[in-house]
Amino acid sequence: MNDVHARLESPSEWVVRWASLFEPGQEVLDVACGSGRHARLLAACGLRVEAVDRDAGALAILAGEGGITTRLTDLEGKPWPYGGRSFAGIVVTNYLHRPLLSHLLGALAPGGILIYETFMAGNEKFGRPSNPDFLLREHELFEWVTSWGSVIAFEQGRTNSPRPAMVQRICAVKCSLAESKALLQPQD
Repeated sequence: MNDVHARLESPSEWVVRWASLFEPGQEVLDVACGSGRHARLLAACGLRVEAVDRDAGALAILAGEGGITTRLTDLEGKPWPYGGRSFAGIVVTNYLHRPLLSHLLGALAPGGILIYETFMAGNEKFGRPSNPDFLLREHELFEWVTSWGSVIAFEQGRTNSPRPAMVQRICAVKCSLAESKALLQPQD
């Protein structure tokens, strides 16, 4: 297990806050799950969790955990492994690979919940990540979500927990096709 995974043992407060929106038995995808802090939380809530990461050592920690299925794959270097599947929820923390955003949307069922939290511009003052490719632009998650869904909650800015960082957080619901069209219609 690498040192980043080792330092992050407790689930994100943001994920804990919104995990109650899921109903027991639903299937949730934990993207770039690391050692499984969120997969464990979600499974403990009675959810069926698909935990995906490219780190075999981190995934080995989850082996045999009830309610969790693991998938070893490089989401950046291989084709999207979930074509044709949909999930009631998707959780992503501390990870950004913009080409995956359309795949995440495609894998989220209508009415599905997205919980996303990662670093944003300004984080370079606090350390890694500092590469702009891995930092969201101001309001980026909000703007992406409003093109297809309804925002439940959004935050951005400095946090001190679990360490000082600049982050964006969003919890959103994917609208049905009819609801999405209504969102795009001009309001009178």
